[in-house]
Amino acid sequence: MKFPEKRLIFAWLAGIPLSYFALAFLDVFYTSFFGIILLTVIVHVPASLFMAYLFGRLQHAFKTKPVDAGIALVLFAALMIFLIHLTSLLGRFPLFFDSALLRLTPDLFIWFAIGAVLSLPVFLWLHARRQELHSTRLYAFVETHLGGILLAAIFFYVYFLIANAVNQPLFDFDDVFFDTDAKLWRQRFGTELYKDYYERTVHPFVLIVVRPWAGLIALFLKGNLLPASFVLIALTGALCVFLVWYFVKKVVGGSTYALLIAALFGASASQLVFGSLLETYGFLGATALIFVVLVLKDAPLWTYVVTGLAAFGITVSNAAQTAIVHLFVKRDFWQLVKYGLISAALIVPLSLLNNFVYPDAHPYLWDFSTMKWEEKNVFEPTLQRANYLGRVMVLHSFVAPQPVLFKEDIPFIKIWMFRAALKKVPLRIAQYEDPFSTFVVAVWAGLIVLGGVLFLKNLFRRDNRFSFAFLVTLIFYFVLHMRYGRDVFLYSSNWTYAILLTLALAWQELSAKRWFQLGLLAFLCLLLVNNSKLISTMLAVSSLHIR
Repeated sequence: MKFPEKRLIFAWLAGIPLSYFALAFLDVFYTSFFGIILLTVIVHVPASLFMAYLFGRLQHAFKTKPVDAGIALVLFAALMIFLIHLTSLLGRFPLFFDSALLRLTPDLFIWFAIGAVLSLPVFLWLHARRQELHSTRLYAFVETHLGGILLAAIFFYVYFLIANAVNQPLFDFDDVFFDTDAKLWRQRFGTELYKDYYERTVHPFVLIVVRPWAGLIALFLKGNLLPASFVLIALTGALCVFLVWYFVKKVVGGSTYALLIAALFGASASQLVFGSLLETYGFLGATALIFVVLVLKDAPLWTYVVTGLAAFGITVSNAAQTAIVHLFVKRDFWQLVKYGLISAALIVPLSLLNNFVYPDAHPYLWDFSTMKWEEKNVFEPTLQRANYLGRVMVLHSFVAPQPVLFKEDIPFIKIWMFRAALKKVPLRIAQYEDPFSTFVVAVWAGLIVLGGVLFLKNLFRRDNRFSFAFLVTLIFYFVLHMRYGRDVFLYSSNWTYAILLTLALAWQELSAKRWFQLGLLAFLCLLLVNNSKLISTMLAVSSLHIR
């Protein structure tokens, strides 16, 4: 009898934590012994195959590029430490976070163990035929995009854990976190109560864009839409991280640099919040990044139309992002006209379809009488608002300050980054009050200044089409939110990616410098520590109102 190689047994063992946490989530929906055994085999076989592949890639990387491999290993270790810290943090708030999400039900553990043992021969059999797997498109994709996949997977779990805390039905009011309508969108995406009780028209076909994805995930969760929506928002946030990695890898080159930039994006204050909170903005950030990548790949026109319509359907103003990117990068006026005309022709049919599939979901786009609802979000532009808006866009979206806390209208203390001048109360903004956050934001400001200097230095020396597109996008949102928005951090998904990608392109001449890579890695560690305090504040303050 031939025994399997030790490395394969090690890969099988290393896959057990992945399978365990997957089953710990699924055991709420699947409770029979047969279901747990079958699910364990289905999950653990690919987990074991992936670990065997990963160990091979790691061994090769340390032989050929030991420094790059070492930096990547430290980066992922930092993220894993952050993840462990996050689970400990969330565990301190049992009202919001059920730690059973991380534990398999004790009476099902024996069936999990049996399933894991049964998966071993299947894993060994498939591994022996790995050459056949190497010819598949899936293998080719993983081979080419491994770094981005691993990074996105870790951030998926980060966002998923946070989502399970901040989207609980206990938060039964809107405006608690950063002026979000979290209760509304939790109901619209995660329950059968899909009607917009604010009767707004600015999300003309958001339900047919987003809700079917939650329904698809719910098929695997026995029809439970709410946990499916948690998975969906976390997947969307993880997709954004992957797309940032993909863009930097393709445009700048260098796997290590792409990992560092994407990790900074994933750990930003904006992404930690809107990659987890059920709102529209995480999906808007994803559509913007998808459109950027499609333009980068010179994809067919129909893909632009689909993505642009998705952005418009979620929130009408976000169609501007796609038009700006197309105009400045493609520089094809007639294709832009075609894109606009085709998209415009489909807006009315899609609006009608949305309210056919979801009757009375909200008024139609052309019902202008409902626009009065938006008047409460419109303010006079002032120099102070411009100053505070700029700070939120450039600083707070990345490095979390101590948020503004105030009590108004609802039983919860509101936790915002920016509070517009309301009810004779002056404009307020979150502050960096402790030495650590002040130091972190100072380092970030230094990186921004460095990026600005390098951008101006190379203004006429390289192709800056994407940089110009991102900068015009930033100007568009700055002008828009000079008048619109009570807490402008709410809209930060629209510009966080644009700021970071502009900087990533500006820094590219330093991208291969070890000192710069190590500097970004050190800053990432500081950012993770700092921004974890924002999640802690959100839950600690909210817990004061729930017994």
